[in-house]
Amino acid sequence: MRLSLNEIRDRAAKFAKDWRCELYEKSEAQSFYNSFFMIFSVQRKTVAQYE
Repeated sequence: MRLSLNEIRDRAAKFAKDWRCELYEKSEAQSFYNSFFMIFSVQRKTVAQYE
C-alpha cells in the first residue's frame, strides 16, 4: 500500500522528534536508519547494507 504525503509528513515529524536529542550517532546508526526508512514503509534490508 502506498503512503499518502500527509502520512509521510506525520511519520517524518515523529522521527525528527524522537531523534532530536541523540548525541552519539555511531552507537545508534542501525536504529536510526531503521527508523528513517520506516518513514516510507521501507525495510532497511531491501535498500541498505552496513559496512
